[in-house]
Amino acid sequence: MSGGPPYKSNSFPPMEDEATCITSLASLQQGKAGPKTLNAYLIVLQGSNVGEMYKIDGSELFIGRSVGVNIRLNDEGISRRHARIINEGGQLFIEDLMSANGTLVNGEAVRRQPLQDGDKILLGSTTILKFTYHDNLEESFQQKMYEAALRDGLTKAFNKKYFLDRIETEFSFAQRHQSSLSLVMFDIDFFKKVNDGFGHLAGDAALVGVSQVSHTMLRNEDVFARYGGEEFGIICRGTPAANAAILADRLRAAVEATVFDWQGARMPITISCGVAGMPETAPTSSVELISFADEALYESKRSGRNRVTLRER
Repeated sequence: MSGGPPYKSNSFPPMEDEATCITSLASLQQGKAGPKTLNAYLIVLQGSNVGEMYKIDGSELFIGRSVGVNIRLNDEGISRRHARIINEGGQLFIEDLMSANGTLVNGEAVRRQPLQDGDKILLGSTTILKFTYHDNLEESFQQKMYEAALRDGLTKAFNKKYFLDRIETEFSFAQRHQSSLSLVMFDIDFFKKVNDGFGHLAGDAALVGVSQVSHTMLRNEDVFARYGGEEFGIICRGTPAANAAILADRLRAAVEATVFDWQGARMPITISCGVAGMPETAPTSSVELISFADEALYESKRSGRNRVTLRER
């Protein structure tokens, strides 16, 4: 028995002697990295839009809860035109616009103040923004972190936690201002049959497809979320219940008309919807509003599915 290794070693050609080149990290950075372009941003640390990042462009940017502002925040205590960011010769300032509850920077009430990287801005009673500078790579990373925290990984709809946070905020806002707020809850009909007949991957594809159809039907201010399993919710701010029911029926018809194929076989996908709104109903909490819409949804299912039921009181 040979004392050599029980395998055949690979043969490599002899290497010529070469001088080792030592390169400093600084020289690598200078040679490969061009100058960074830093952009100014506001990141929502606390409030209904938590995690969102807004790039500051142009000479001025308005913040508030009215439709025409650049950054719209519907949180407690924020005025319609609450504050603005001004660019003067490259220096950014924040200016309070005579808001009802003031603008605080790092805990101090301000009328007009230059912004420094890392400043924390309190608007109203609940919203905190962070002023910072990012390059494009950092911006991309921040956006991905935001998406991962608030979005459902499969459908890319908002997740249940975000949905519950937003409906609580929207409910309080609608109560305080006596404005309309409607909720559409819907789920996929006979979803278990889809999973059993076509497989769970096909079921996932159906969820993604329904989500994609839904996104095409909604306004920017609507909040579309996966509530759980095959159930989804749409928060419709400032929308009477009758109008939300029209939206729900358009969505129902669009899903029914969409061809959902899986490996050459067509999956028959339809949805059932329930709609509830305020002030048409009188929920005492956001949880009760969800319950009202869910009850209407299950009435649609009991009545034969692929339909919309509106709770009227």
